[in-house]
Amino acid sequence: MVSFLICLAILIGGYFIYGKYTEKNFGPDERVTPAVSMADGSDYVVMPVWRVFLIQLLNIAGLGPIFGALAGALWGPSVFLWITFGTIFAGAVHDYLSGMISMRHGGKTIGEIVGIYLGPTMKQIMRVFSVVLLVLVGVAFSTGPAALLAMLTPDTLTKSFWLVVIIVYYFIATFVPVDKIIGKVYPIFGLSLIFMALGVAGGIILQGYTIPEITLANLHPKNTPIWPMMFVSVACGAISGFHATQSPIMARCMNSEKDGRKIFYGAMVTEGVIALIWAAAGVAFYESTGGLLAAMTELGGQGPVVYDITSKLLGPVGSVFAMIGVIACPISSGDTAFRSARLVVADWFNVDQKDAKKRLILTLPILGIGAVLTQMDVQMIWRYFSWSNQTLAMMALWAGAVYLFRNKKNSWTASIPATFMSAVSMTYILMAPEGFKLSMTIAYPVGILFALLCFGLFARITFIKEKQEGKMAA
Repeated sequence: MVSFLICLAILIGGYFIYGKYTEKNFGPDERVTPAVSMADGSDYVVMPVWRVFLIQLLNIAGLGPIFGALAGALWGPSVFLWITFGTIFAGAVHDYLSGMISMRHGGKTIGEIVGIYLGPTMKQIMRVFSVVLLVLVGVAFSTGPAALLAMLTPDTLTKSFWLVVIIVYYFIATFVPVDKIIGKVYPIFGLSLIFMALGVAGGIILQGYTIPEITLANLHPKNTPIWPMMFVSVACGAISGFHATQSPIMARCMNSEKDGRKIFYGAMVTEGVIALIWAAAGVAFYESTGGLLAAMTELGGQGPVVYDITSKLLGPVGSVFAMIGVIACPISSGDTAFRSARLVVADWFNVDQKDAKKRLILTLPILGIGAVLTQMDVQMIWRYFSWSNQTLAMMALWAGAVYLFRNKKNSWTASIPATFMSAVSMTYILMAPEGFKLSMTIAYPVGILFALLCFGLFARITFIKEKQEGKMAA
């Protein structure tokens, strides 16, 4: 219990201390934001800070900090450390820079941002990478809720029926102005996500469950290595590249740059708190990592485990929260994924989205492709999401590091976590079952070498630039 409370305090303190430093280092000012200067009544729409914060939270979270934290809890309470320090020094910095740099560039999507700071080749890679990733997210977060809704409703309402309903909703949410559906519905579900986590935390503590203290020992029942597997399994609760695709949506809805820390850094810290609570619940409720794995196996995954925990801890109210969590939250991630895909394509081909007809031209094929993919088995493809997600985070952080350097800011705040995530991403794909399946003796040194090469390239570029500027000044 003490370890959990200390980590919780560090997370909250991190927002006020390191979050403040991150903000000061970036230097938000009074310039007119894209929401005002580029207002179009569709994607560029000013909304209140509290609303933007809750939408951002739900955009980046969904079920990520719950499912990911439960998966990470299989390694034991050591996951508390990754959630805590990963959130403060990597995830929140990543989200803040993604959103703020987007705002500085007229609300551009992450592919365009990466292109500006890492070059045209990386721009093309990121454009394709982002669209594929976002469509896959949308597909995965439609088939799961559809199957669950079919189980909870009369037999006449089949999975196919609910899939059509969800796809139709996705079309509407992707097409209509951001403040009409997302702006009104998301804050409700965002609050529900927070209340569910607080209820679970209160239930675990007040009902006498034991939250184990942190140990660095690997407690995974299958002895799966902590590095890099845990760092990829817990994505949205520590750092997630998917967030870099979502932050530009809210960057187009903010009235002031100075609200960036509250919205981007603050939403990520809130997600970290939610993840920390669910990780603690996973190891406490089932008494051991073995018990948690047995529950996941017997009940059929994290979704039923969420329902089991919340319904037993919170009773009927918990059951309602669980249903919101396992149905509404993934759907909310799906619709913003498709919306982000539309924005990426619009930036790619310079298609003005103020015109409803032009929005429709992009929305229909994107949703059409998604609808086709829902008829396929996406499980094999989805296994690559975890790696793709952290690779995207790596590239977004490197772009942030270059931005900070070019603007004569402390680039170490981004380059150090970027180096770390480079090692995570490369080591994982070398070792993972869906990757090259290499041994640790090969994957570990190659992953570290790759990270050092990335850092060395960044250091060389910055050194050459500083040297050139020095000569010009002389």
